[in-house]
Amino acid sequence: MEFREIKISTTTEGIDIVTGALAIAGLSNFVIEDASDFEDFLASNTPRWDYVDEDLMEAMATMECAVKLYLANNAQGAEQLEEVKRVLAEIKERDEDGLFGTLELEVGTVREEDWENNWKQYFKPFTVGDKFIIKPSWEELEDTQGRTVLEIDPASSFGTGGHATTQLCIEALEELVTGDCRFLDLGCGSGILTMAAGLLGARDLTAVDIDENAVRIANENISRVNLSAKTYVGDVTSDAELIETIGEGYDVVAANIVADVLLAIMPFMHKVLKPGCRAVLSGIILERLDEITAGAEAQGFKVMKVRDKDDWASVTVEK
Repeated sequence: MEFREIKISTTTEGIDIVTGALAIAGLSNFVIEDASDFEDFLASNTPRWDYVDEDLMEAMATMECAVKLYLANNAQGAEQLEEVKRVLAEIKERDEDGLFGTLELEVGTVREEDWENNWKQYFKPFTVGDKFIIKPSWEELEDTQGRTVLEIDPASSFGTGGHATTQLCIEALEELVTGDCRFLDLGCGSGILTMAAGLLGARDLTAVDIDENAVRIANENISRVNLSAKTYVGDVTSDAELIETIGEGYDVVAANIVADVLLAIMPFMHKVLKPGCRAVLSGIILERLDEITAGAEAQGFKVMKVRDKDDWASVTVEK
């Protein structure tokens, strides 16, 4: 499968503006190229260097700031590309002083297998929480350390379990999921949280993502560990048919997304949870933690527990 590589030229000041606007539009998993990062690194490390490669200096002198994201080369990816163009047009319109750069858009292609295989060498088994050891599908594991093995192949979707936001979710699920649990995963990505809930004994699993490629990969991973789940593609903030299909009466809901999307889906989460049951909100950078807890309380949730790790947080709330 091919993916479109979308490159947006911007400035250091524009990076947060561009990524924030795209996240609100439901697009995430960015690659950031910020020229100021190299400048800061050079300034802080030069006193300890005997020699700085001149070719590197020349290359970095012309480096531009950019935001890259990857869209499936299919009908949904084409729709998402149009959404990217719409977002950039809105930013350009309000950027009267040109602070955010050219905002020019370049579109290339990359093969999924090339994208995936480049990082596989760095994905090794590791433990999460008290119960799990996560391993990629291509690695052998001789010693499980007495833990439950969660085998994952994230392919081109988000969710190896290595990121702090995912680990915080899994730690929370270890406390919440029981054998008679109905579980809903919003923004399922690779399906890792659905798999964790199933391996913890949840009897009924549902997973949703706005990206059809993510749902395809999630289905493959869920099947790999001999679980079954109902999976759906769509937006729970606007798709009435999807909302009706998902239904209500869930014991645990998990959403590992970004702060703006969490705020947008809180009414839906409150609706589908049983009274007295709990949701796990993650993907929250610490600077926005207070905003998320306030939003949850305003929606009628009670904040039960906050976890944090590596500048990220998760919040467990109760209806």
